[in-house]
Amino acid sequence: MTSANNTQVAPPAGRSRKRLRMQTKRVLWAWGFLALPIIFYSWIRFYPTLDAFWLSFTDWDLLSEPNFIGLDNYRHLFNDPQFWQVFKNTFTYLLVGTPLSLFFAFIIAYFLDRVRYLQGFIRALYFLPFLTTASAMAWVWRWFYQPVPIGIINGFLANFGIAQQPFIRSVDQALPSVLATAIWAGVGFQIVIFMAGLRAIPQTYYEAARIDGLGEVAILRKITLPLLKPTTVFLVVFSSIGFLRIFDQVYNITTNDPGGPLNSTKPLVLMIYQSAFSSYQMGYAAAQTVVLFTILLVVSLMQLWVMRER
Repeated sequence: MTSANNTQVAPPAGRSRKRLRMQTKRVLWAWGFLALPIIFYSWIRFYPTLDAFWLSFTDWDLLSEPNFIGLDNYRHLFNDPQFWQVFKNTFTYLLVGTPLSLFFAFIIAYFLDRVRYLQGFIRALYFLPFLTTASAMAWVWRWFYQPVPIGIINGFLANFGIAQQPFIRSVDQALPSVLATAIWAGVGFQIVIFMAGLRAIPQTYYEAARIDGLGEVAILRKITLPLLKPTTVFLVVFSSIGFLRIFDQVYNITTNDPGGPLNSTKPLVLMIYQSAFSSYQMGYAAAQTVVLFTILLVVSLMQLWVMRER
């Protein structure tokens, strides 16, 4: 016989409906509070992006109505020798600046994490350039790059009998000079993030490794770098986007000839700015923006795929 105590009593239908209504109300209230921020963000973020795609197929000078011209802007862009020079410059900033900045940032963070005295003060000194406005920082470095007796760097080289260097006045040296400035400006942020990642690694791993007799190099290779991978992925993507969108340092250091000399330092963002607000070719500038967006998307997805967790 089945005991009456083992009989499962189904909850009343009214109580189930009431619980369902409460859950529905919570969902509606949640979406009600989220609706306004989502609409606002979509309006200021996605609408301009979609509008840029549309403008890239038009001829527009800000004064007249946009005239649909199809793919003419893209044909003009890919047949423009200046675009390919700018494209090369942009990827030079990316492929040289990103690994160098991350290498220097990690080395400094790794050894700074072992400092026990004045660590916060030293970390603040490294982080200070990141807080400085790009225009002020660029003008200071422009002063550094001047010939003697104004330029500090050339004055320092003269003490060792080294001839003056043209730096930002040279087609060959201008881009490395701007790149060095950009790396110096952003390395402080990367140091702070790397140190946060190092502090997040449990010390028990290091203690167990030392008990097993592993040296510092082996600990770095087998423990620190693998566990620091999420931090590294974030910084690689963040830094790559920053170098692909570099503008302030170039524009302010080469302000007499933005992107010069002879377009040797001009990145794609500066070309977009000049096409839009110097030549008033808004459709052509929008086509360049679409190309930049595509490059950013592809590079970011490739980096996430290569550095994904295996």
